Amino acid sequence: MSDENRSSKRTDWHALSIERTAAQLGVNPKSGLTQAEFEKRQAEFGPNRLEGKAGKSPLLRFIEQFNQPLLYILIIAGAMKFLLSEEGWGSANGWVIWGVVLINAIVSFAQETKAENAIAALSSSIETEATLYRDGEKRQVPSSEIVPGDLVILTSGDKVPADLRLVETKNLQVNESGLTGESTAVEKQMQPVEEKAPLADRRCMAYAGSFVTSGQGLGLVVAIAKDTETGRLSQLMEKQTNLITPLTRKFDKFSRQLLYIILGVAALTLAVGLGYAEDFTAESINKVFEATIALAVSAIPEGLPAVVTVALAIGVSRMASRHAIIRKLPAVETLGSATVICSDKTGTLTENQMTVQEIYAGGQPYQVLGTGYTPEGDICHDNQAIDLDQHPTLRDCLRAGLLCNDSHLALEDDRWKVVGDPTEGALLVSSRKAGFTLAQLNAELPRQDVIPFESEYQYMATLHRGQHETEAVIYMKGAVEAIVSRCDQMLDAQGQPHPIDAKEIHHQAENMASSGLRVLALARKTPSRSQVDHEDVAEGLVFLGLQGMIDPPRQEAIRAVEACQNAGIRVKMITGDHKVTASAIAAQMRLKRTGEVIAFTGAELGEMSPDDFVRAAEDGVVFARVAPEQKLRLVEALQSQGDIVAMTGDGVNDAPALKQADIGVAMGQTGTEVAKEASDMVLTDDNFASIEAAVEEGRTVYRNLIKAIAFILPVNGGESMTIVISVLLDRLLPILSLQVLWLNMINSIAMTVPLAFEPKSKQVMEQPPLSPNRPLLNKCLLQRIVLISLFNWILIFGVFEWVKGWDAGAQGNTEALARTMAIQALVFGRVFYLISLSQIGISLGHKLRGHAVEVAPAPVVWIGIAVTMVLQMIFSQVGFMNNLFSTAPLNLQQWGICFLIGLPMVVVATLANRIDPPNQLNETR
Repeated sequence: MSDENRSSKRTDWHALSIERTAAQLGVNPKSGLTQAEFEKRQAEFGPNRLEGKAGKSPLLRFIEQFNQPLLYILIIAGAMKFLLSEEGWGSANGWVIWGVVLINAIVSFAQETKAENAIAALSSSIETEATLYRDGEKRQVPSSEIVPGDLVILTSGDKVPADLRLVETKNLQVNESGLTGESTAVEKQMQPVEEKAPLADRRCMAYAGSFVTSGQGLGLVVAIAKDTETGRLSQLMEKQTNLITPLTRKFDKFSRQLLYIILGVAALTLAVGLGYAEDFTAESINKVFEATIALAVSAIPEGLPAVVTVALAIGVSRMASRHAIIRKLPAVETLGSATVICSDKTGTLTENQMTVQEIYAGGQPYQVLGTGYTPEGDICHDNQAIDLDQHPTLRDCLRAGLLCNDSHLALEDDRWKVVGDPTEGALLVSSRKAGFTLAQLNAELPRQDVIPFESEYQYMATLHRGQHETEAVIYMKGAVEAIVSRCDQMLDAQGQPHPIDAKEIHHQAENMASSGLRVLALARKTPSRSQVDHEDVAEGLVFLGLQGMIDPPRQEAIRAVEACQNAGIRVKMITGDHKVTASAIAAQMRLKRTGEVIAFTGAELGEMSPDDFVRAAEDGVVFARVAPEQKLRLVEALQSQGDIVAMTGDGVNDAPALKQADIGVAMGQTGTEVAKEASDMVLTDDNFASIEAAVEEGRTVYRNLIKAIAFILPVNGGESMTIVISVLLDRLLPILSLQVLWLNMINSIAMTVPLAFEPKSKQVMEQPPLSPNRPLLNKCLLQRIVLISLFNWILIFGVFEWVKGWDAGAQGNTEALARTMAIQALVFGRVFYLISLSQIGISLGHKLRGHAVEVAPAPVVWIGIAVTMVLQMIFSQVGFMNNLFSTAPLNLQQWGICFLIGLPMVVVATLANRIDPPNQLNETR
C-alpha cells in the first residue's frame, strides 16, 4: 500500500473493483494481512478508536464566569470601597459587594452543563470484538486492533467494526438506520457502484457502527477511527461553532447596553458630585464616591442572573415530568422560540416498525388496521372487518407470509419486537392479526427445505410438508417482478385458479408503491420432490397476492405536528429514506406547504447553487436521501434566514446537525448514545408529541422570565433615579449602596422566584413563535418599566425627605429611620406589584370586570410574600442588621404608614398591565 494511497482519506472505495481495492490496500483478499504487516500498519495508523477532545478544567470554567461586563463594575466598586474606607481590607461594604460578585459566579457555574463527551460516545459506538483473518487463520480481536487491509468476517448479529469494502456476501443484510436513516436492512452485494452514489446506495460497503441482521460476508478494511464515516461525523461535530441561544444573545446585548448607560451616568454623577464639593478632603471625596458606587450598584440587576437560572431550572423540572429531559439549561427557552423543527423520519415521526397496511389477494383489496409490531388490528374489506373463512385466497396469502419467513416476534418488557428482518416482521404481524401463529403453522406444515433470499434472484422459497403427501407446498415471497414472471395462474376471491393477469397485478403494485409502500408478492406451488431448488420454482407457480408495508407515522406525532403548525412552527422532514416513501409519510402527517408536499433529494440539493439551496431549505418540507453533511447544511441555511431551528433525530447520522441546531432533540429509547450526547434535550418516550409539550413549557418559561424582568428592573430604575436626582440637587442619598444590594439581591430574589413557578396560560400555544430578533425590552415593556420606576422614585425620594424632616429629638437618627421607612414602603409597593403580575392579579382583574373566571391558586407567590416580610423585619428590627445596613427599627405606627404609602401601587400596576399585558408575548406586546 503506497504512502499516497494511505494518506488518501477520501478514496471512493465503493467505486473500485475488489481487485483494485486489494491492490491499493496491498493485501491478499483471501488470506488477509500477515502479523508483521499488521504490526507495521498499527504503528502507522494507530488504534481503531475515536479520541475525544479534553474539556475545559472546572477551575477555568469557574473563572470564566467572572467575564461578564456588569460584574466588572461590581468588582471595581468593591475595590473602591476597600481603597477609600478607613478600615481598608476590613471594609464590610467592600466584602459584601465582592460577595455578590462571587454568588453570581457560583450561580452561573452551577448552570454550566457537564463537559461534552459526544466524541467518547462515538468511540463506544464502534468499540466491539471482531473476527478476521491474519496469516490465513481466523482470529478474534478487539476492534481497536483492526488496521486498513484487514480481512474481516461478518455474521448475523455482528456490529461492523470499521468501514469495509465487501469481497464476499451470502444473503448479507446490514441495518444502517443509525447512519443513513434507512428504515429497513440493506441487502449487500460485491459489485462496485457509481462514485457519486449516496451513502445509503453503496451496497458493496459496510460501515462502522452498523449491524448485520442476516447472512454472512467478508470485507477488507478501508478506513478506521476518524477516517470512517462515523469518524467523519465526529470531526463534523468538533468543527461546529458553539452557537449561543436567543436568550444568551439578548442578555449579552442588554448587559452591554446597560454597561454603557451605567458608565455614562456614573461619570456624570461623579463629575457633578465633585463639582458640588467645597473642598477635596477625604471625607468629601468619600461621599462623592459613595454616591457613584451606590448609583452603579443600584443600576445593576444583581438578582436577575439567579432568577433566570431558577426559572430555567423550574422549566427543566416541568419538562422532565412531560418526558423531555433537558441537558443544557438555556435550551428551555430556546425551544419556546423555535420557528422550525427539522425532524428525522425513522423512529421519530414514524413507529420505526414496518407494518402491512394494504393487501391485494383474490382480485380484492384489503386494509390492515393497527400500527407497529403489536399484533392487534382488524383486516377489512370495504371498511368492514372480514371473516377469514370467507376469504380463502387472503388466508393462503397470509399463511405464505408467515411460513416463508426466517424472523420471529418476541414480547419483551411489554413491547413487541422483531428478531430478524423488519420486512419479514411486518408479514408476521399481518398473519398474527388474522389469528395465525408461527408455532401452530410450523406444527401443521414443518419446513423441509429453503432457498434463502439472494439479490440475484430477488425471492425466498420454503418447502413445507404435513403428515400427508397431499399437504406438501412451496411458498415464495419476493419482488413483484420476480414472483409474477414465474406464475401462470392466480386465485380468485373464492380460491379458484384462473390465468394470471400480470398487467392488473403490476397496476395494483404500482398503486401501492405510489403511496410509499414497499410491496412484496407471494405465491405457492405443489412440489414434485422432497427438496427445493431454483429450477423447481422457475415456473408453474400460483400467484396468491401482494402485501404492501410501510413504517407508519405515529398517530400522536400527527396530532403534535398539527399543534406545532397551529403555534406557527414549521415542521420539516429530513431523512435518509426514499423520496416517494418520505413524501407519502409527509402527506399522511399533513406536512404540506401551499397545499402540496414539496420534496427534494440529496442529489438534487447537491446540484444547487448556494442561493437555490437556501430557497429549497425554506420551501421544502421533505428532504430525502440526504447525506449527514447536507443535513448540517440545511440547518445552517435555515439559521442564515433568521430561523430558530430545533432538530430531532436518533441516529449517528443526526449528530452533527443536532449539535449545530439551536436545540438538538434526541430520542431516549431508540436513540444512539452519539445522538443523545450531541443533543440539548432527550425525549424519554421517543414521542414527537412530547416536543409540543416542551414547546409549551419553553414559551411559559420565557413569559415568566419577561415577568421577572418587568418586576426587577423598575426597582433598579427607581433606585438609580433617586441617587442621580439626589446628587443633582445636592441632597443626602435616600438609599445607600449596601441597602441597594439588599434590595437587589435578597429582596428581589425572594419576591421574583415565585414568578418562575407561574403556571402556563391558555393563550401560550395560540401565539406565533417569538421573533429571534425581538429585543429583550420592547416598547411596551419599556413603558411599563419607566412607569413603575417613576412611582418607585417618587416613593423612595418622597418618604425619605418627609421622614428626614421629623423631629430628631423624638425619633433619634432620622436619616437611618427615613432610609428604613423609604425601603419598607418600597417593599410594600413591590408586594402589590408582584400580585398584579402574577396569575392571581390577572384572574382577579378579569373577575372584577365581570368575567366568569376562577382566581388562580398560586401558593408559591404567597410564600414568597411571607418570606419577604420576614426578611424585611429582620432587616430593620435586628440590631446587628441595623449596624451593617445603617437601618433603624420601626414601631407599629411606622409599619402602618409604610403599608399605606405602598398601596397606590395597585392603581399604577393596573395601568401598567393595560399598557403591557403580562400574558401576551406576541409581536404587538
